[in-house]
Amino acid sequence: MRVTQSMISTSTLRHLNTSMSQLKLYQDQLSTGKKITRPSQDPVVAMNGMRYRTQLVEVQQFKRNLGEAYNWMDSADSALNDTTSALQRIRELTVQASNDTYEEGQRENIAEEVRQLKEHLESLANTKSNNKYIFNGTNTTNKPVDLENDTFSTNTHDVELELLKGVKVPVNVSPQNVFSQQMFNDIQQLENMLMNEDTTAEELSAMLDTVDGHINNAINERAALGARVNRVEMMDQRLQDQKVLATRIMSDNEDADLAEVITQLLTQENVHRAALSSSSRIIQPSLLDFLR
Repeated sequence: MRVTQSMISTSTLRHLNTSMSQLKLYQDQLSTGKKITRPSQDPVVAMNGMRYRTQLVEVQQFKRNLGEAYNWMDSADSALNDTTSALQRIRELTVQASNDTYEEGQRENIAEEVRQLKEHLESLANTKSNNKYIFNGTNTTNKPVDLENDTFSTNTHDVELELLKGVKVPVNVSPQNVFSQQMFNDIQQLENMLMNEDTTAEELSAMLDTVDGHINNAINERAALGARVNRVEMMDQRLQDQKVLATRIMSDNEDADLAEVITQLLTQENVHRAALSSSSRIIQPSLLDFLR
């Protein structure tokens, strides 16, 4: 087969373009730090990168859900702690008032403090987090307790947040278990008894068991909440591990080895210079070169 000058020129230019494309590839890898800049360069790397990035986005969303869960649970735990303290104070006042030496005016003073504690318990029942009532189930826009209108929450639906794929955890506390209508009725009854001068010490002492029952309800609910907090913390740790793993795998899949890229770039530059030098000798001068 006869090899013509045009064939040599065409082949030489084709190889030079290939060398230039390879040089550009290494330059892109060095400037971006990534193995590819277009899916067409390596479809497998591109598809794996999309899958790992989707996993990482899911983890980040679950982390945001965890932040919301912590807000709900921390607010509920604080409110339950204050509720227990208020109920224990009511118990102390009941013990004091059951002393026969207390006069009518002194009992009225105790009744006034009980009234204030009752209103404090109402405000605790209406605790908000992120402008949402946390003790009214899924009905987060309405007060769970309104003593003035004698209305109490009947919502029994849990607020559930997805903290892992397919795993939902209730983050709220049921108002019926702590801030029940019965609790406020019992406190109101105690207040009325304190205001009644005919109430005996034995009758007041009998209220201690009732108050103790409400204290136990608050403590039990807080313990149940604490168990869920422990579970959420373990899920948080698992998500952190998944985030680290997904980030590392995505990095292994997409990130270029800069030391290797620099070495390949320098090698390719030398190859390209050699190709240019040899091409200048192989391609013969044209008529235009002689006419210059």
